[in-house]
Amino acid sequence: MSDFTSETVTITVDQHVATVRLNRADKANAMSAAMWQDIRKAFNWVDAQPEVRVAILEGEGKHFTSGIDLQMFMNLLPQIKNECEARTRENLRRVILDMQDTLTSIERCRKPVLAAIHGGCIGGGVDLICCTDMRYCSADAYFSIKEIDIGMTADVGTLQRLPKLIGDGIVRELAYTGRKVDAAEARELGLVNRVFDSREALQAGVRELAATIAAKSPLSIRGTKEMLNYSRDHSVADGLNYIATWNAAMLMSNDLTAAMMAGMSKQTPTFKD
Repeated sequence: MSDFTSETVTITVDQHVATVRLNRADKANAMSAAMWQDIRKAFNWVDAQPEVRVAILEGEGKHFTSGIDLQMFMNLLPQIKNECEARTRENLRRVILDMQDTLTSIERCRKPVLAAIHGGCIGGGVDLICCTDMRYCSADAYFSIKEIDIGMTADVGTLQRLPKLIGDGIVRELAYTGRKVDAAEARELGLVNRVFDSREALQAGVRELAATIAAKSPLSIRGTKEMLNYSRDHSVADGLNYIATWNAAMLMSNDLTAAMMAGMSKQTPTFKD
C-alpha cells in the first residue's frame, strides 16, 4: 500500500477501513485552499488502494469543520485578477468548478464513505457531508448552511445534493435562514442515520458499521455504490438498463462463488481485495 502525506488531512488504515481525518483542529478544521485539494487527493488515494474497502470521514479537535476558511476569500482576487473583466470572471468560474470537483471526488470514490460528525458542521461542511454515502453524528453535533449569512449562495453542492437527502421545503428553509439544525432534528429530517450519545460512541459505532461493510464482497459493494449514485440522477428505466449491463459483465465473479459456497457450508466467506 502506498503512503499518503498531507498537512491538512490524515489517513490511517486498519482491517480494510480507512479513517480520513480533517486535521486543522487549531482552526476548527476550517477548509483552507490546501485542504480542498487534499480532500480530493485523499479520496483518490482511498479509491486507488485495493486493501481499502470502506472509508470513514471525521474531524480532529472540537468540531467536524467550521466550513470554508475565510482567508481563502481574501487571497482569491489576486489569484484570478485579469485586466479583462470577462477573463477574471472566467477564472473565478474555474476556481468554483475545481472546488466542486474536490468534493465530488467522494462520490467518485468507489468505496463507501461514512461521515462521523461531531460539534459544528457549518457551511462547506454541509457540502462535504452531502457527498458521503451515510452520515452519523454525536449528540453535540449541529449543522448550518451558513453561506447566506456571509452574503453568498452556496455553490459547491449543498443546494444540489441536499434536496436528494431531505425534503425540498426544509432545504429551502435552512438555505434561506442559515439556522442551526441540532443532532435530534438532523435525525428526524433524515440527514443523519443515527445519533450517538458521545463522540467516543460515534466513532465506535461507525467503525463497527464500516467493519460490517468491509466484510462483504468488495466488487459487489463497489457495484452497489455505482448503481445507487447512477439511479439518483437517472430514471428508473435508465437505472434498470444500467444494472442489467453491469451485471452481465460483473455478476459471474469469484466473489459470487465464494459467497455461495460459504453459505452452503455455513462459514464466513473470504474475498479478494
